[in-house]
Formats: sequence, structure tokens, C-alpha cells
Amino acid sequence: MEFLPTLIAQYSEEHTTQEPDYLKELVRETHLKVLMPRMLSGHLQGRFLSMISHMLAPKRVLEIGTYTGYSALCLAEGLPPDGKIVTLDINEELEGIVTKYIQKGGFEGKIEYKTGNALEIIPTLQEVWDLVFIDADKINYLEYYHLVFDQVRSDGWIIADNVLWSGKIVEEVKTNDKDTNALLKFNKFVQEDPRVENILLPIRDGLMIARKK
Repeated sequence: MEFLPTLIAQYSEEHTTQEPDYLKELVRETHLKVLMPRMLSGHLQGRFLSMISHMLAPKRVLEIGTYTGYSALCLAEGLPPDGKIVTLDINEELEGIVTKYIQKGGFEGKIEYKTGNALEIIPTLQEVWDLVFIDADKINYLEYYHLVFDQVRSDGWIIADNVLWSGKIVEEVKTNDKDTNALLKFNKFVQEDPRVENILLPIRDGLMIARKK
């Protein structure tokens, strides 16, 4: 589902700073070699994540769901000299592409890539997070939120991707789709969570942005 008219979306892209060449190359390689390339954040959302990173200058970022590394690379652009991203993904088969483009982007030592079950890895990470980006399996979005919340500093941020789920979350006839129902529960919980201020932005497939009070 497209949330903006095609010409408006195109105009927005045309008036957004271009992504670096290595990210354009990553997009091409992902489309050629990897299933479900739509999972990439893409140009507009990627520049938004880069802008957020530059605005916040976070020292510690946790990303849950790496895919081929596009969003991690965008978030890395605004890191201060002592900043670091820890990015987690369960798919070991993508490690070659991820590490290749971490090197191309010049972010060795800035992006720590871990493979495995995020639900098991997160409790082992002894960090206080300035920013957490959730973009993994939708079934566990709320569990990820609960797992990281106490580790996010006061005035820190949690961003969750795909919270509009191609418009399924507002369909009049609800299905038994587990992902849709999980996202409905997640969005409702964040909206009602008195510990945060939040905004749901209809950028691409929807970004829920929550600031911890």
C-alpha cells in the first residue's frame, strides 16, 4: 500500500538529499540477491533516520533487525566519535553483505553486528541506550519494547518500523493475521504508555517514535 500519491512521493524523494553511493549499491545488490528487498528502509526513510541520528548524536544505538544493513548504516552517519551501534539479526546468511557494506561505508568499529535470537541477546547487553530502532519480527515488537525499555536512558528514544503494516492495521474487516494483531497491540500499548511521548509518522510503512520521559 502506498500512503502518498505517486507524484507526491516522487516529489518528496526528489527534494531529499541523495543517499551515498555505497547505499545505492547496497540497494541494487539487495534487489539482485536477497528475498523480500522491500524490507529495505530505502532512500526517504533512510535519510530520515540519518537526520534523526544527526539531531540526537546518540552514543549508543541498538538496532533489532539488521536485514542487509541499510538502516544501520544510515543511523551510523550521525554518531559522535565515541558512538556505537549494536545491530542484531537472526539470519546468518546475510552477514557477508552486511559486513561488506559496513566496510564500504567506513564504519568498522562503529557498527557491531551480532547474529542470533534478539530475545536472548538483548538481556546480555550491558548498555544504556540513547536510541533503539525496532525493525524485526512483528510478533515480538511488544516483547522487544519491554526488554529494552529499562535500558533506554531518560529522554532516550525508541523507533519502531512497519507499524502501519501496509494499511492492514486500519482495515475494517480484521483478519486472524498474527503480525497485524501484534502491531495493533504494540501501537495501542505505546499510545497508552504514560512513560513516553509518542508520534506515529506515516513515512513509508509507518514509524512509531517514542521519547522516554
